[in-house]
Amino acid sequence: MLIRYIEHLLQWLAVNLGLQLPEWLEQSLDSLDYHLLSWLLWLFMPLVMAFVLPIGIVIVMYASILFLHIYKARHRLADAYYSSGMWDWARMMIATFWEVQGNIWHGYEIEGLENIPSEGAAVLIYYHGAIPLDFYYIMAKVLIYKNRVMQLVVDKFLFGVPGFKILLKVFQATVGSVPECVKLLDEGHILAIAPGGVREALFGDEHYQLIWGKRCGFAKCALEAKVPIIPVFTKNCREAFRTPSWGRNNLLQLYEKTRLPLVPIYGGFPVKLKTFIGKPIPYDSTLTAPQLAIKTQNAIEELIHQHQRIPGNVFKALLDRIR
Repeated sequence: MLIRYIEHLLQWLAVNLGLQLPEWLEQSLDSLDYHLLSWLLWLFMPLVMAFVLPIGIVIVMYASILFLHIYKARHRLADAYYSSGMWDWARMMIATFWEVQGNIWHGYEIEGLENIPSEGAAVLIYYHGAIPLDFYYIMAKVLIYKNRVMQLVVDKFLFGVPGFKILLKVFQATVGSVPECVKLLDEGHILAIAPGGVREALFGDEHYQLIWGKRCGFAKCALEAKVPIIPVFTKNCREAFRTPSWGRNNLLQLYEKTRLPLVPIYGGFPVKLKTFIGKPIPYDSTLTAPQLAIKTQNAIEELIHQHQRIPGNVFKALLDRIR
């Protein structure tokens, strides 16, 4: 059907605008097997859409960025106002949009929101999916229902992505050195960290194994600031977006050399997403940073064991929407 529409459009342009179609193009159109092309289009449409939907998420992100630029221009804000309350309304608008998007596309739910303190500092540790869409929803819920802006620790390459700087500033993201993170905790903020980072995002799979290595910087921050750690996991986050399994070792080597996330992502599937916020791990002065890191890892693995189907399955995750 689409092919025939294109042919009719070309013929209409030729007739109404006096355009002469090249002879080779006319012959090609006459020789097309439209039934075969329509069948091939139908056959490969799910594969095409699997790579198109992540682009849609990027478009939505840039729509949020455009909104912030318009808001800034409207109110004549200078950089000095980034830390003031002038951005509260804009943050709330974007958070509301992401909450609605999550409810519609993923039937998003959150369990254990009461474990996020209404005041005081804490370190929130979460599993990093291929695209951390679930964490956008978590931030939205915490802002809307707890009236708190979490300080998100991100990879520094994000600050180099065109247009992202204003979004990261408004939502108070940081690259997060240990002294900087301790300072934020001492000021009473909630600090959100995914210890697996880009490696876990791009090279994790449907088995949901944590890829933390020996990272324990978050534990050092929590111990130094004497604050609790809150484990978080979102069911089916690997089924919403995935990375290909082919060539994974070569892509990992490329990442280790360049530190650039040059791995294709596909998906955008409307699977059921549900976030589980575990009980806080209280400050314990008898623990070392590596011991606390292992304790936190065990807590998240327990959430995965309790709530996640292993291995993850996209079709079954879609069925979770109606269960």
